[in-house]
Amino acid sequence: MSYTDTITNPNGTPVQEDFPTILGRYQDLVYRIALTHTGTLHDAQDVFQEVFLIYWRKKPLLHDEEHRQAWLITTARNCAKQITSGSWHRRVVLVDEPPQPLQPDKEAFHFETAEQNEVFAALQKLPARYRTVLHLFYFEDMSVAQIAAALQIAAGTVKVQLTRGRQLMREELKGAYFYE
Repeated sequence: MSYTDTITNPNGTPVQEDFPTILGRYQDLVYRIALTHTGTLHDAQDVFQEVFLIYWRKKPLLHDEEHRQAWLITTARNCAKQITSGSWHRRVVLVDEPPQPLQPDKEAFHFETAEQNEVFAALQKLPARYRTVLHLFYFEDMSVAQIAAALQIAAGTVKVQLTRGRQLMREELKGAYFYE
């Protein structure tokens, strides 16, 4: 059982891609967004699986690569929101293993440098709307216009959220990287 998706490339030619190719192209983006919004490896893995399972089942009709990326980002954010705000997540207390914040160790998620890990931990403390735009801008190297298109919000809103998110990050990182 295979699945191919057809989109239009910039010159107007239809292009068919199979599911493994799409998965390979977007797996890092979806996983990082899931991790940014859930804060735990296990929840991020659940979101990742759910997003691509929804993509496989719904087979959304997307016109170009930009729309596909926007669909995946939006779906990842929504799935993360469902997981983190669900009653199971709020009410269940793990007895065997206490919840652990993201900290670099040999088996857990970590960046290449300690500085990146500290910045990511500070990012986790921000409200979701700032976390999303900061993540897309700095970690995914998306422009303000691309973020606005992907999140379906005005470019001015993206700029305001970036500014406010940077201010909050500066407060979180004060002492470690900012001296005020």
